[in-house]
Amino acid sequence: MTDQLDILVFGAHADDAEIGMAGTIYKHVEAGYRVGICDLTFAEMSSNGTVEIRKQEAEEAGKILKLSSRSNLGLPDRGLTMTQDNIEAITAEIRRLAPRIVFAPYWEDRHPDHIACSKLVEEAVFNAKLRRYMPNQPIVNVEQLVYYFINDLGQADLIVDISNHYEMKEKALSCYRSQFEKLTTDAIDTPLTQGYIERVKSRDRLVGQRRLVPYAEGFAVKTPFLVERFLS
Repeated sequence: MTDQLDILVFGAHADDAEIGMAGTIYKHVEAGYRVGICDLTFAEMSSNGTVEIRKQEAEEAGKILKLSSRSNLGLPDRGLTMTQDNIEAITAEIRRLAPRIVFAPYWEDRHPDHIACSKLVEEAVFNAKLRRYMPNQPIVNVEQLVYYFINDLGQADLIVDISNHYEMKEKALSCYRSQFEKLTTDAIDTPLTQGYIERVKSRDRLVGQRRLVPYAEGFAVKTPFLVERFLS
């Protein structure tokens, strides 16, 4: 399957995945893994920027991160309800790309769309393995569902050292100028225009401090990772 990915990252909006785990994405790409991002909406309800600008920014960030795939399901922004149509759309994307690992936003966040995305992806990952659900598509058994943090940092079950890849995270985030800067006269103040990138950087430093590395990204899981032993 030529479209098959090793990792598929879901976000409610373009920039969610980059905020939470751009360093981890790039680290895996550099190691030779195929990584993709699927944005659920076109962020048409965002206070600043436009849908077309956001599409361009997402494309630019995808090129910087050397993604194998970037897609957008076009689900309604601020309308990510737990409907069968929404779950089916996400399930179909998982089956199309057949990732080994799926990432979704952490289940607690100040933005309701991030919480909704988390729940929808969890449902879709489960449904993707059911042979009688959407039986016209081959089933996909995702090995692990992992959650990344966007706005609110919860309890990290594991962290990834991204110190050597932090420059690429900053470059990817800088693509979203319409969100992090007030570029037009009608732009308004939002949490993202209040030094947000610097706050993300401070957070990643704080996470790294837990294992004495310069920068790290944290992740949570609901299903424990299975290890053969603690020492090799």
